[in-house]
Amino acid sequence: MPIKKDIIWRVGAIYTLVIIFAILIVGRVVALQLFEGDKWRSKAQSLSQRDVIVSANRGDICAADGRLLASSLPYYQLRMDFRASGLTDSLFRADVDSLALCLSRFFQDKSAKDYRNMLWKAKYRTKSNRYFLIHRKKINYIGLKKIKTFPIFRLGQNKGGLICEQENRRIQPHLNLANRTIGYLLEGEQNQQIGKVGIEGAFESDLKGVDGISIIQKMSGRWLPVNMVEPKDGNDLITTIDVNYQDVAESALEQQLIKYNADHGSVVLMEVKTGAVKAIANLGFDEKSQSYREDYNYAIGEATEPGSTFKLASIMALFEDGYVGPMDSVDTGNGVFSYYKEKMRDSHVGGYGKITVQEAFEKSSNVGISKLVNDHYKNKPRSFINRLYEFRLNEPLGLAIKGEGIPSIKYPDDPSWSGVSLPWMSIGYAVQQTPLQTLTFYNAIANNGKMMKPKFVKELRYHGDVIQTFDKEVLKSKICSGETLKNVKNMLEGVVLRGTARNLRNANYTIAGKTGTAQIADKNKGYKVKVYQASFVGYFPADDPMYSCIVVINRPNKTKGFYGNQVAGPVFKTIADKVYAMSYSMHPIKPDDASLEPKVPVSLNGYKNDLDKVFDELNIEIANKDIQSEWVITSRKDSIIEYKYRTIKKFMVPNVKGMGVQDALYILENAGLKVRVKGLGSVSGQSIQPGAYFNKGDHITIDLS
Repeated sequence: MPIKKDIIWRVGAIYTLVIIFAILIVGRVVALQLFEGDKWRSKAQSLSQRDVIVSANRGDICAADGRLLASSLPYYQLRMDFRASGLTDSLFRADVDSLALCLSRFFQDKSAKDYRNMLWKAKYRTKSNRYFLIHRKKINYIGLKKIKTFPIFRLGQNKGGLICEQENRRIQPHLNLANRTIGYLLEGEQNQQIGKVGIEGAFESDLKGVDGISIIQKMSGRWLPVNMVEPKDGNDLITTIDVNYQDVAESALEQQLIKYNADHGSVVLMEVKTGAVKAIANLGFDEKSQSYREDYNYAIGEATEPGSTFKLASIMALFEDGYVGPMDSVDTGNGVFSYYKEKMRDSHVGGYGKITVQEAFEKSSNVGISKLVNDHYKNKPRSFINRLYEFRLNEPLGLAIKGEGIPSIKYPDDPSWSGVSLPWMSIGYAVQQTPLQTLTFYNAIANNGKMMKPKFVKELRYHGDVIQTFDKEVLKSKICSGETLKNVKNMLEGVVLRGTARNLRNANYTIAGKTGTAQIADKNKGYKVKVYQASFVGYFPADDPMYSCIVVINRPNKTKGFYGNQVAGPVFKTIADKVYAMSYSMHPIKPDDASLEPKVPVSLNGYKNDLDKVFDELNIEIANKDIQSEWVITSRKDSIIEYKYRTIKKFMVPNVKGMGVQDALYILENAGLKVRVKGLGSVSGQSIQPGAYFNKGDHITIDLS
């Protein structure tokens, strides 16, 4: 009995424990379902599902004619998964030699034996043989297509183990062309490329698109996509840049920088009516490469003392306030004049003596302009500064592109104001302007007083469809009176015809503008060292302006030359000449030219009946119209067309030169020849000479041009 009781007790204890354990399990299950279910379901999903960002394709930046200026191209990093389910030992061993040979020929950096040893080691001797890096070099899409034809790799990811990790690179096909204005991308969060400067930065939200999300789930040890929110590609951006003009501007600027050993320079070409920037070049000397490259956007970001180009604003203020007129006089004396302890000098030794206001401007007399401003505004300097403010010279242009330099025109209550401030400001010192701000002011003169905001982008497109157009924007509808405008336009033309820029004159079209030569502060020694900035700003053709342009060259070698007309002027002229040559709308048709135009159109040789109908419809007189010939040769004489015989004999190759392809084919094929055609246009040559004998079925080739 004691044994039986002991057994019953033990069984009962075990049963009780089982019951208690079962209750605990049931309780825990209930607790998990009711209270902790969401938490653990979320954790399970995180272990079996992932959200993968699918990057959107960044939009292209294009020139005005659609040519690419910046685009994103895919590049691929090659890896190999040696644990891929289909990559068996027998498959690997059978084709590894062939794969190694293909890789060696493709990358051309190691022998086939070295590649075989690398692959063999990665497969059998390395513990971490998943996602093995095949090569550090990233390849383009064309290269990837070739790689996918290699042994083993052509079997795909599961059997061949090839893994291609895509990375998009921003490429500028034209290399240095407007590089700083187009901008570039910098590394952002999650290794994303973000536009920071230039057009890339200004239109980042439009270009980047919207990333998608791919939900992948782990199934049978592999991650497979189960759902995807598709990315939305970025918009393409059509700029105002003309690639041909841009190339001309950069080439002309670089040649002059090299000639004068200058530190840096910039050029901007603008469309007068719209403010559209057609070319913008910024080149600085790079010590490492010992060459010039786009290292900073000087045209937009560098605010310096403009020098004599600022004299236009001074003259306009005098005209607007009615103090002087173009034919009034000013005595420049011997070209030296003192303001307190500071001496103002003209570049012309000995001075100009007594000259008109117009001559003072055309000859760029520092003494003449400063005396005029000082005489009339000395006791009321605020009036002068207010005029400059009315011209909008103290305000930034408000460009979308970041980094615009801030213009500076101090007011008389500024602590640094002194008795010499007014005369020195009148000739472009103690003020600061960027090249683009100066050009915008001159462009307003060319545009009959209407100041346009510089425009770099004209359209946004999505997959070819225009979704937004950027209209021209007016900063100031009228910067001065019509009378002032008329006077300064005449004076700006005079600078080129009679003044400091006479070297820019040409017989084909007129240029209006102003030279500028400024002594600027050295980076380290200030004004103790003479460092110069040469510039020229103007517009063309002067009688009907289409383009305005500014050229600024900083720190030219003073022993070779530093004056604006000498250093910057030739760049302006080169650009203007080539733009004029390329722009047919700028070439007026002369009355005498009309007499040189033919009065009848060019006619091809051909079938007489067809030609009769065409010439009758056009009311063109025909000589020898009654000629008895099915096929004729046509020639143009003054205002009439003359017919001549064209005889076609059997078994002799016809003469089809000068005919259209339709008539030539008809004649030759009817004669029994088989015809090949090369080119476009009218027949310029034939492989078998006219009059030669032939056999039916012979081949003949006709060349069109």
